Amino acid sequence: MSPWKTYLAVGLGSGLGSVLRYAVSLISQAVLGSYFPWGTLIVNVIGSGLISWIATTALRAPHGKLAHRHPFLVAGFCGGFTTFSVFSLETLHFITLGQAWLGLLYVMVSLPLWLLVAMAGERLASRNPLPH
Repeated sequence: MSPWKTYLAVGLGSGLGSVLRYAVSLISQAVLGSYFPWGTLIVNVIGSGLISWIATTALRAPHGKLAHRHPFLVAGFCGGFTTFSVFSLETLHFITLGQAWLGLLYVMVSLPLWLLVAMAGERLASRNPLPH
């Protein structure tokens, strides 16, 4: 893929991922309330599993369709969909509100969950037959 097409793919994927992240945040606030940042937790958990599955599948079939779409899917979509910066801001927000315990709980739940889901994505991709 030419460099300009790669940049375009990353930009388009990032835009789509960001819009979907925003939608998930709005929906989770409406359904679950705004006391806890459920939307960020949800997108980061889903994104961790998805990016791990995509990367592992692409590595197993380096000339396959998924590997060809790697810039769009990984750097673009997953990069736009997930958000460490909002996670950091939300954690800081808990601390500034005098709810450091909730910020610590958010960190202690999020990080292990992201890693577990990433491991699950990798294992799922490794167990499936190679894509065509």
